[in-house]
Amino acid sequence: MEKPFLTMNASRPIHPIQRALLLSLTTACVLVLSACGSMMDKRSADAGRSARDTRDVRDVHEAREVRPLRNFDPDALVRQSPTAARGPDRHLTRQDPTSGLRVDINTPMATAGRQDNVASAQALDAIGTPTDPLRPDATLNLSDANATQDLWGRIRKGYALPELQSDLVAEHERWYASRPDYVQRMTDRGSRYLFHVVEEINRRNMPTELALLPFIESAFNPQAMSSARASGMWQFMPATGKDFELKQNLFRDDRRDVLASTRAALDYLQRLNRMFGDWHLALAAYNWGEGNVQKAIARNQRQGLPTDYLSLNMPPETRNYVPKLHALRNIVMQPERFGLSLPPVENHPYFVSVPIQRDMDLSLAARLAGLPQDEFKALNPSQNKPVILAAGTPQVLLPYDNANLFVHNLGKHKGPLASWTAWQVPSTMRPGDAAKRVGMSETGLRELNHIPPKMLVKAGSTLLVPRPEHREQDVSEALADNAMMALAPDLPPLRRVSFRAGKRDSVASVAKRYRVSAQQVAQWNRTTASASFGKGQSIVVFVPTRNAVATKVAAHTGTQGTQAHRAEPASRKTTSVAASVATSRRGAVRVASAAPAARSASVARSSKLRAAPARNTRIRVASAR
Repeated sequence: MEKPFLTMNASRPIHPIQRALLLSLTTACVLVLSACGSMMDKRSADAGRSARDTRDVRDVHEAREVRPLRNFDPDALVRQSPTAARGPDRHLTRQDPTSGLRVDINTPMATAGRQDNVASAQALDAIGTPTDPLRPDATLNLSDANATQDLWGRIRKGYALPELQSDLVAEHERWYASRPDYVQRMTDRGSRYLFHVVEEINRRNMPTELALLPFIESAFNPQAMSSARASGMWQFMPATGKDFELKQNLFRDDRRDVLASTRAALDYLQRLNRMFGDWHLALAAYNWGEGNVQKAIARNQRQGLPTDYLSLNMPPETRNYVPKLHALRNIVMQPERFGLSLPPVENHPYFVSVPIQRDMDLSLAARLAGLPQDEFKALNPSQNKPVILAAGTPQVLLPYDNANLFVHNLGKHKGPLASWTAWQVPSTMRPGDAAKRVGMSETGLRELNHIPPKMLVKAGSTLLVPRPEHREQDVSEALADNAMMALAPDLPPLRRVSFRAGKRDSVASVAKRYRVSAQQVAQWNRTTASASFGKGQSIVVFVPTRNAVATKVAAHTGTQGTQAHRAEPASRKTTSVAASVATSRRGAVRVASAAPAARSASVARSSKLRAAPARNTRIRVASAR
């Protein structure tokens, strides 16, 4: 018989008293463990809530940098909020991730505001997401520790221009050192733009001294205009600006645009440096023109002279141009050596770029951004009119905090964004007639569009006029980019008068006879103001049609034939009229006009009558274009 694999010993039954004690002990242990579990659950919940709060703060900080306000939905926040179930009377707020402002998200307010959401969404469609102009894809991080560093130190580290030993450098150092107020104003103004210029220069690996060049050109004033019509803080001439794709039209001048002009100036300097292989010569060419510098170099080469910057024969302005830059370079390097102090400039963007997608009044944009108009124009100086056209203006520049405020306030804006629009004149008209067409006063139209008195607005010109309330369409890109104004003197129509010169006629005598300037007569006849006309030479003048009165010319009958008297000018107050009617054998009657501006009149009384030409005088009149 096999032994059992597993054997069990029967135990004695538990005594009733022992069983009661065991049950009591088990119950006590269960209660203790339950209390401990509750404490652990509460601690875990607190830790989870703290982690969620920390994560929410981090998410808000990140969203502030990358999320536009248009993704902000108060109704969604109410639905997602665990406190929404506590009742509609509880006052709920949440921080706007874009602007950092607290937004009321109470259920009653959100419900009542649903009707306004459409208007807010339309307003927010007018702009894009604020970005750094140089790095549109990068996340803005103004909390970077490097942002608090002084930008002047960064400029000093990038110095790369060769030294320039010249008495002119010392002279300009003394000039700046004796004018601390001017240096202070200049550097305060430049602090708005300096970071952007330095960033662009560093990105191109160019000498950082070039960031000081706008101090020389315009004292960092983007509204500066020279007597030679150079404009902007980089002082571009109109033709050079067009070469570097700087738009110049009725609504904007990109020579004053901070971003566009900086890009164009550095492009130009890089091209000049490649051309001459020397930064000093490149700077001279930037001021004087590359053609002039090339001629100066060729002149020295022919004479066997050096061709460096100090050896060239240049005008005084160009001779002082580079020494001025080196003087500022030395002052920035050691301002205390010259008894000057530079205002600190933080190493982070002063402004961000906000894309504009709908036409908007400049005053409204400044108000929504919380900026005075002067400060707004200082960052957006290219605007020529009181309206920003989205088709011709890619973005506006705003300080970082004001950009957030602009986005937030735009979301709450009700009503039209633009009160002005562009109107193309269909035909040449007087400003008063144009004002009636668009529903405004003539004085207001003249002042708004800078129309001088006694001028006509020619067909195809673009005028800024009030925008009708019902109009939703913005100005087209073609009109925004090519708008122009063409004016003409508001004078009576002119008629072209052609006649033969007498023996002593000159430009001066004809001008005196017709009461016009000698320069005008010379221009009409393609000659000089001091020239004389040869006998029988054709002369052209233009006179007002209203003074072109048909005048009869006396003709004498004799063996020599018919001779007409010299024509009298139509502009004289008294017109001498002498008429001679010659009757031919066939009874023909000829009436010759003596007024230079008169219409050539040959009147035939019948089919057999014809005009007989004068022998010595031929007057031909045609309408001027």
